[in-house]
Amino acid sequence: MSRHFDKAEGLSELHDPATHDYVFNQTMFRIKDPKRTLAFYTDVMGMTLVKRFDFPAMEFTLYFMAALSPDEVNDWSEDNDERIKQTFARPALLELTHNWGDEDKDDVSYHNGNSDPRGFGHIGFAVPDIDAACERFEKMGVPFVKKPNDGKMKGIAFIQDPDGYWIEIFTPERQPGLLKEHLA
Repeated sequence: MSRHFDKAEGLSELHDPATHDYVFNQTMFRIKDPKRTLAFYTDVMGMTLVKRFDFPAMEFTLYFMAALSPDEVNDWSEDNDERIKQTFARPALLELTHNWGDEDKDDVSYHNGNSDPRGFGHIGFAVPDIDAACERFEKMGVPFVKKPNDGKMKGIAFIQDPDGYWIEIFTPERQPGLLKEHLA
């Protein structure tokens, strides 16, 4: 029996016990202006800042953001060392990196990977109702790359954060039907 749920060339059946406790912890974005980017991720996307690290000697700050429900906020320790451990043990954090002074430099911008040379593409957020979420984003003035009914792939949207990074928005319950349309 395979350890994989689907087939693709290059997969290994070896599952080294040394990797059994590995956790995918973070994706890092460089950000120009923490004030506007933190406002976006906390207000628009509902994320919580779980830990901040300032590195004065190297002049940068790291902001670790998590998508927490109101109940999960209570699970985080007030003790600094314990919260550091929690931060680096939790799956799926967004690490926002700000190099001090970038907000004042007109020539600073970051490549989002969706124009040449292509590379990184996007992060994704599952939402209970894509239509309601997109209506909310629209009212908040969030820029769209693609709305749910645009293009060939219906039922998914792409918005942009203040630094131009793409965020895919989708409703998990709708995905099987949407994918069947495109895989046929």
